[in-house]
Amino acid sequence: MPSAPTVLETATDPAPERSSGTARPRGRVLTAAGPLWAALMASHGWIPNGFGNLGSLFQTLLPWTGLAVPVLLGLAAVRRSRLAAVAALVPAVVWVVLFGGTLTDKSAGGGDLTVVSHNVDEGNPDPERTARALAAVDADVLALEELPTDSVEVYERALAAAYPHHAVIGGVGLWSRHPLKDVAAVPIMPWTRAIRATADTPKGPVAIYAAHLASVRVHPAAGFTTGSRNDAARALASALRAEPLPRVVLLGDFNGTTRDAALAPLFSGLRSAQGEAGNGFGFTWPAAFPMVRIDDIQVKGITPRSSRTLPSTGSDHLPVAASLAL
Repeated sequence: MPSAPTVLETATDPAPERSSGTARPRGRVLTAAGPLWAALMASHGWIPNGFGNLGSLFQTLLPWTGLAVPVLLGLAAVRRSRLAAVAALVPAVVWVVLFGGTLTDKSAGGGDLTVVSHNVDEGNPDPERTARALAAVDADVLALEELPTDSVEVYERALAAAYPHHAVIGGVGLWSRHPLKDVAAVPIMPWTRAIRATADTPKGPVAIYAAHLASVRVHPAAGFTTGSRNDAARALASALRAEPLPRVVLLGDFNGTTRDAALAPLFSGLRSAQGEAGNGFGFTWPAAFPMVRIDDIQVKGITPRSSRTLPSTGSDHLPVAASLAL
């Protein structure tokens, strides 16, 4: 029998659907996120401290806001959105504007006075180790904060050979190679957390302040609690404004950064040694993985020549040091 004819069928693709509207770019929300985050970074000083003191919290963590850039770039790659990738570079530019100068080495040689500030940690399990590490720095003035009463004698014994002059009031102490005069507590809290002394240096008197502002906490309900710290900062600022000597050094643990607008009354009229003569952010806390610089050295009428953080001593803070030209 003759075979049945073969029928060939040609498959054709269905006609492409026509879009009823204008094509939408990929990742519109992601594209908008970059400029919005950049605007928040650029206007950090204007973020209000309303509920939860979010302004202070954002300003404290401001250097870490740059981490949003690789996150946004990664999401842009997932979405295959070139526009979102370009938009992610906007916060990168803002971050460089804010912190590019911080990453340069501004230190110089010389200096007449080397100072060190260190929160030695009330719960420090080995204060003698900490004291030995501080003695080895060879500074002219040491300011120690959070000194536990039962460890003061340990520090006095370990530092006696290098520092013939010292004063401890409450949990704050000063050790100096130069004579200390007019030592007095500075009333910033119900208990002593700040002291002032005049260091009689070979180049004349210098007012030395050592302070430990009230601690801050982050609570899910209350947010970033800074009220007591801010009150202490204002009281300390008032004492500094009344200081008669033209040359002033303020050392301490401020439980906040110089970017925190709530601390502006305290740092107004002063200059950060790290900001002027340091190299990098100089983060000090927590010592195991420093994320913020809450310990600082501020000056007035004095030129910082260099500033640095020191190696861990066993405290939960890193010490900070600066060389100053009087």
